[in-house]
Amino acid sequence: MRFTSLVVSALAVLVSVVLSGALECSEPAQTVATHGGELYERTCSVCHGSSGEGYKADDAPALSHPEFLASVTDGQLRSAISYGRSGTTMSAWAIERGGPLSPSDVTAIVAHLRSWAKQPRAKLDERPRRGSATAGEALFARECVRCHGDRGAGGPSEHIGGADLLAGASDGFLRHAIRYGRAGTSMPAFELSLGDQGVEDVIAALRSWAVTNANSSSSGSSSSFARPPPLPLGPVPLNPKGPAPVGFKPTPATTPADVIKAALDRGAKLALLDARAPSDYMGEHIAGAVSVPFYDPDPYLDKLPKDAWLVAYCACPHAESGNLARILMTKGFTKVTVLDEGLGYWRNHNYGTHKGEQP
Repeated sequence: MRFTSLVVSALAVLVSVVLSGALECSEPAQTVATHGGELYERTCSVCHGSSGEGYKADDAPALSHPEFLASVTDGQLRSAISYGRSGTTMSAWAIERGGPLSPSDVTAIVAHLRSWAKQPRAKLDERPRRGSATAGEALFARECVRCHGDRGAGGPSEHIGGADLLAGASDGFLRHAIRYGRAGTSMPAFELSLGDQGVEDVIAALRSWAVTNANSSSSGSSSSFARPPPLPLGPVPLNPKGPAPVGFKPTPATTPADVIKAALDRGAKLALLDARAPSDYMGEHIAGAVSVPFYDPDPYLDKLPKDAWLVAYCACPHAESGNLARILMTKGFTKVTVLDEGLGYWRNHNYGTHKGEQP
C-alpha cells in the first residue's frame, strides 16, 4: 500500500509539473499576441483596420480574411511587415530598414494576425509550374489589369506583380488566391472562368514580370540598412522670417498641394511633416520636409513651432497624415493642415522630392 501511495504521489507531482509547464509555455504566447495587438493597433490599423478587415485606407488588403490566413506563411507575413512593398504605400517597419519594429515585435504582430484565423491551414497545390507567360499576359489584360494594374504593379488593388510579394509567394499561394479569390472583397474566384490552365498561364506571366517590376520600383525604396528611428528633426520651420501662408485650411479640412506649393514658392513660413515611417521618408520625401511619424510624434513635439503652419502629409493620402494632424491638435497646435493629395501627386507634378535622412 505504501508503494502504491508513493507511486500515486509521484504521478500527482509529475502531472502538476507538466500542467505547470504547459501554463508557463502558453502564457508567453498569449503575452506575445497581446503585445502584437498593441503594435498592430499603433502602426497597422490605420490602413488595414482594427480587426484586419482591410480597405480602411489606400485599399490595404484584408489581413484577417480566412482564405488569406489559411494560405499565407509566417515567413511571408514577417517579410511583408519587415521590408514592406516597394512602389506601394506599405512601409518597411523593421529597425534595420529605418522602421520602429524589432524582430520580436514583428513576431508578435504575426502572432496577433494568427489569432484571427478561423479555419485550418490550406493544403496548397505546389506542383511544378506549367503555364505560358504569353497566354497569361492576354488573360491578365482581360481579367486582372483593371484592379491590379499593368504587369500587376500599378492598380488600386494589391500589387500582385510586385517583386517583393512574388519573392515570398509560392506558386501554391498564388494558385490558391487566383482560384478561390477573397470572398467579400473585389477579388473574385477565377477557378471556373480561367480554368486550371488559365490559372497556370497567369502565374507564368506574373513570374515573368517580377524582374521588370523590381527594377522599376527600386528607385523609390530605402536602403537595405538605415539609421534606427527616430531620425533627427531637421530645421523647422522653413522660411522662418517669411510671410504667413494664404489659403491653408486647418484640420480636419485639407489643403490642396497646389496651394501649399505656391506658399513655398512665395517663401512662406511653414513646416512640412512627413507622417510615414522613417523608412518611407528616407526612400523619398518632399524636399524640405522633416520626419514626424504618425504613430510616435512625441520625441518631436517640443521642437515643433506653434507660431507656424504645420503641413502633415503621407502617401495614403490622408490616413497617416490625418492621424498625425489630429494628435498635434490635441497637443495644443492650432495651425495644422493636411496636404490633400499626398506625396504621389507632389512627385508626379515635379514639385520637388528628396531621398535620404536629410530634408
